Amino acid sequence: MRFHDKVAIVTGAGQGIGEGYAKALSAEGAHVVVAEINEEQGERVAKEIDGAVFVKVDVSDPASAEAMAAAAVEQFGRIDYLVNNAAIFHSMRRDGLTTVPLDYLNRFIQVNLMGALYCTRAVIPYMPDGGAIVNQSSTAAWMASGYYGLAKAGINHLTASLAAELGGRNIRVNGIAPGPTDTEATHSIVPAEFREAMIRGLALKRMGTPEDMASVVLFLLSDEARWLTGQVVSVDGGQLVRL
Repeated sequence: MRFHDKVAIVTGAGQGIGEGYAKALSAEGAHVVVAEINEEQGERVAKEIDGAVFVKVDVSDPASAEAMAAAAVEQFGRIDYLVNNAAIFHSMRRDGLTTVPLDYLNRFIQVNLMGALYCTRAVIPYMPDGGAIVNQSSTAAWMASGYYGLAKAGINHLTASLAAELGGRNIRVNGIAPGPTDTEATHSIVPAEFREAMIRGLALKRMGTPEDMASVVLFLLSDEARWLTGQVVSVDGGQLVRL
């Protein structure tokens, strides 16, 4: 019970990896705010977690992020942890950087990159000494992977910069970079034949699971990682080797 009576916000917690994060935090004692733009999914997850609350949020809107933080404090009195997981990924367009419609690209960057900053800015006034933040990156950040990788590379830089800026307040900021993960969202954008080829290229011959990711996020938020900040941990079955 590493997070007994602590309060954690998980954005994009209505399905997939984010749902796994929310349930794993609750299982170790945290009060969880299921922050999600999809009301049906968010309410479903919150009902499945004892003591959790659902808060609707559009992370691309700074005012919505601020309202999310205020709702968490009204419900639980504090915010100890933030997991910036929300992203446009399910059924993502398959366009290149030179062909993607600019209105779609701008919305994508607002959600997948700026949303993490907006939510961080919203919660830090309520976050005590010893708080922690985890940003959701991707192994795509180190690949030629178009606008998705562009946003995730930005998440890595944001993680390092926020860690330096908030370290004086003893707030740690780290990132997790999932590799190929077996979720509905992954299935929606990666055809089966490509998934099989992807698995063959991994050192560990299987896709990851939300549980694989959750165990690392729990570590990064916990006091076990109390002297670890500004790092992005790849959890990818050996997809990437960075020397």
